[in-house]
Amino acid sequence: MIRNRAPVTRALIDSVPVAFGYIPLGAAFGLLFADLGYTWILAPFAALIIFAGSAQFLAVGLLAAGAGYLEAFVATLVLNARHLFYGLSVLDRYPVRGLARWYLMFGLTDETYSLVTTKPVPEPADRVPYYVALTALNQSYWILGCTLGASMQSLFQLNAEGFEFALVALFVVLLLEQMKTMDVQWPLLVALVASMGTYALLESQFLVMAITLCVATLGLWYARTADG
Repeated sequence: MIRNRAPVTRALIDSVPVAFGYIPLGAAFGLLFADLGYTWILAPFAALIIFAGSAQFLAVGLLAAGAGYLEAFVATLVLNARHLFYGLSVLDRYPVRGLARWYLMFGLTDETYSLVTTKPVPEPADRVPYYVALTALNQSYWILGCTLGASMQSLFQLNAEGFEFALVALFVVLLLEQMKTMDVQWPLLVALVASMGTYALLESQFLVMAITLCVATLGLWYARTADG
């Protein structure tokens, strides 16, 4: 028991910055969701079974626009395609089988991925408890935020204008944290050029195209380095 307290305690400490982002961000989603006229309980329910901040914000826009099921499916698939690359890069850290693996796959958000890849890798015996606790804590913060925002909107009918910017602000903070841990900075320039170029040429698909270009560029560079 004592052995298992250390990874959980460490996960709690490491997840505190995410709590400061997820609770207000989740509240913004809950507020926007309830502002559409849906019952407030559906917001935390979405956080429990979907747990995808950007996709949930996208869902708000799709619902407001009256989008169909096919449009929602394609838009969500494109938006969350980046998680394919996230998953490949953490395969060696997560368990190879069991319920823990499935939950960690489900809960691999941008913020959790940022912590998993920037924090020191735990000892083998503590690895699964740490990652499960980290993911569960982050999801609990998101559920709490969604619950607070939706319930407050249902009670007080707050002005929801501008709340969607909370997601952009959180991504900026995560980018700055990643920059502090990087040994080289040129991949950031590659990402910036790829993002701006693909957005100018193909706005609706720029995220997947930009990620593909970045991964291809890094792959070529690492292959050339290995050969050299």
